[in-house]
Amino acid sequence: MMQSIGNFDRALRDEMQRTRTELMAMLGQNRKELNNRLIQLNKQLNNDFARNRRELSDNLASLTAQINTDAASNREELRQSLDAFTTTVNNRLTSLDTNLRTSLENLRQQNEEKLTQIQQNNETKLEEMRRTVDERLQTTLETRLASSFQQVSEQLDRVHQGLGEMQTLASGVGDLKRVLSNVKNRGVMGEIQLSNLLEQILTPEQYVINFRPFKRREEIVEFAIRLPGRDMDAESLYLPVDAKFPIEVYERMTTALEGADVEEITLRRSELDKSIRTCAKQIRDKYINPPLTTDFALMFLPMEGLFAEVMRSPELFETIRRDYHVIITGPTTLTALLNSLQMGFRTLAIEKRSSEVWKLLGAIKTEFGKFGDVLSRTQKKLQEASNVIESANERTRVIQRKLRNIEELPHEEAQDLLELNQESESPIEDASFPSALFADDETSG
Repeated sequence: MMQSIGNFDRALRDEMQRTRTELMAMLGQNRKELNNRLIQLNKQLNNDFARNRRELSDNLASLTAQINTDAASNREELRQSLDAFTTTVNNRLTSLDTNLRTSLENLRQQNEEKLTQIQQNNETKLEEMRRTVDERLQTTLETRLASSFQQVSEQLDRVHQGLGEMQTLASGVGDLKRVLSNVKNRGVMGEIQLSNLLEQILTPEQYVINFRPFKRREEIVEFAIRLPGRDMDAESLYLPVDAKFPIEVYERMTTALEGADVEEITLRRSELDKSIRTCAKQIRDKYINPPLTTDFALMFLPMEGLFAEVMRSPELFETIRRDYHVIITGPTTLTALLNSLQMGFRTLAIEKRSSEVWKLLGAIKTEFGKFGDVLSRTQKKLQEASNVIESANERTRVIQRKLRNIEELPHEEAQDLLELNQESESPIEDASFPSALFADDETSG
């Protein structure tokens, strides 16, 4: 029994040894076959990978070339469009600048010619008026003096013709003396004559009746001529005019002249000078109040004979003008002075209209400065457009880097997918396509 078990055990071991040997042989053969198959599969995979790499590289190179070509075409078209737009804008701005300069130069020349013509006309008219006033003044003085002496001579002849006529004349002179001896009546006569002259020459808006030079005092001057300010908004300036009529002193002077007594004439002339000085002092103290009034006033003598007698003494006229700032006038000289003032008013109105022309030119200059600001803003916009183009170029380069590993689609399929219409879109609109792709790429990333 034990021997049988030992034989069985040896037989079993031998069988297991043979089985192991066979299994080892089979495993070695299977390993060789598997190794050969793996080598073949590796070679096939390497060949497939190399072929796929070459195809992918070729596709990416073709896509890159197409993108570069399209980007270059877009940049060239956009550059040409911007160059054409810049040229058009520059031409229009140059034309507009030339037209504006021409218009402004023509306007300036026209204004200068008109102002020169107005100035020449004013100078001519003023010179003619001055000559006319001098001629009329000289003629009037000579005529009035000759007429006065002739009338006196005729009256004296008539006095000597009969006692009755002399008595009648004496009675009339007495009545006139009684009227003129009243200061109030003499003042009313002078005021009436002065009022008539002002009404004939000036408009009611150019003078004031019963003007008060001092707001807190009671003095009132019969008339004040309103002188307009040089500026539009300046207040008016007033020229006081007061009528004086020292008839008693003038009559005594006339009597002395008729008597041909030199001492009496000298005495009465001194008395007349003193009376005129007193009147001038009253006018200065009561009616001159700069800046409401002018720094001088006018004394109106209602009789040409009285005025001529006062003007016989140039020193008296100059002293009153210098010390009391009063100018003595008679009916004729006041008329000439008022006419001169009226012409001055018209000249001032012309000057004011000229200032309006200068203001208009100033407004045109201001608008032209605004036009320069518009040009600056246009230049800024062009610079911004150039910056946008540069940004588009940068984004195109970014897109090229992003699309290196993407397979290129056929051209028609790409157009259908992206809904492009090259015939209807402008180069500037096409230039926005890379920005849109870049934005989509950034969003997806």
